[in-house]
Amino acid sequence: MAAVDVAGEFETIRRLFAPLAHPEWGRGLKDDVAVVPSKAGYDLVLTKDAIVEGVHFLPSDPLDTVARKLLRVNLSDLAAKGAEPFGYLLACHWSERCGWPERMTFVDGLRADQKTFGVALLGGDTVVTPGPASFSMTLLGWTPKGRTVGRAGARPGDLVFVTGSIGDGWLGLQAAQQKLALDPDRIAALLERYRTPTPRVDFIVPIRDFASASIDVSDGLIADLGHMAETGEVRIEIDLELAPRSAAGQAWYEGRVDEQAALERLATGGDDYEIAFTARPSDEAALRREAERRHLRLTRIGRVVAGQGVVARFAGQPILIDRPGFTHG
Repeated sequence: MAAVDVAGEFETIRRLFAPLAHPEWGRGLKDDVAVVPSKAGYDLVLTKDAIVEGVHFLPSDPLDTVARKLLRVNLSDLAAKGAEPFGYLLACHWSERCGWPERMTFVDGLRADQKTFGVALLGGDTVVTPGPASFSMTLLGWTPKGRTVGRAGARPGDLVFVTGSIGDGWLGLQAAQQKLALDPDRIAALLERYRTPTPRVDFIVPIRDFASASIDVSDGLIADLGHMAETGEVRIEIDLELAPRSAAGQAWYEGRVDEQAALERLATGGDDYEIAFTARPSDEAALRREAERRHLRLTRIGRVVAGQGVVARFAGQPILIDRPGFTHG
């Protein structure tokens, strides 16, 4: 880890991050590198995401949930590729509000999720910034050689599926900003979904075995299906009414006057970290068995046809969606 504020940085590394390091590959965080042995018959898969205070998390969000969200959004990327995670590199840009107690809280979140998901810290960097806090993670995983599932690969005739429920990430942000009028238990569920989404790591093997193309839903269901359609040079058609809703999402939806507009918001809000993927119709029964074994909701929402882009339908009619999802700067 490179030096900026020597005393603060190395004390932070020694006392907080060294206990999280992989016992062998991370070298106790006393070196400038990590050394990961190669794995015969496997491909190394890497992903990287950054989150910034005021953009991806609120200044009021507890830092343990910020750390957990950072790890989980990266885990979601690997899960959509069918990759098994094992370790990560971390960069922390502490703002002036991040004193020692705040840093300890951040590490507490990482420690809890490392245990949950079976990954370890390999190295990284920690600095202080006069701007907002931000954090960046590079997550590493393995797939059997040649088995990584990409965005391309969907073919006309494939079916389109999504795990879990759609819209809770956006609704959770509204709840955190106190913009929702729902029962307290619904608000609590949405806040949890926004702050600590559940990456679908339990569905890695079925994705690898059956998906022709796959992506995690981070920017918004419509936008991310658009990425898949563009990369695969196909057209994806979905019915908005079929996009799965949680109990909290359904409670919010039932209070809307404009049903189409409400479904559009849920399908474009983003931050869901579910997996949207395509698969052959002949594999649907097997996929449903795998989802049932894992107690995971799996919903067929559309199909792949010849053409380009994404077509969203409401009441059987195609609709125009001006803003399909979150756009990164």
